[in-house]
Amino acid sequence: MKKQDISVIAVALIAIFYLINPTAGFIELIPDNIPIIGNLDEAAAVFILISALKYFGFNLPNIFNREKKKDDNSKPTIIINK
Repeated sequence: MKKQDISVIAVALIAIFYLINPTAGFIELIPDNIPIIGNLDEAAAVFILISALKYFGFNLPNIFNREKKKDDNSKPTIIINK
């Protein structure tokens, strides 16, 4: 394992710990009761976690996209009744 891999794993584990430990936890960078910016620290932790997973090959933003069929040349037929 590279030294960079270990640091990415460490940052991902910190982000996971931060997300598991919401509002009532002992670590809170920005208090959640501040309007608008209160949840930005959790959003940053999610971003860091997704980035760390992408570093190791897990592409989560595209996890819900369907793969197109190779034989997708057929068009829908529209029937108009007069």
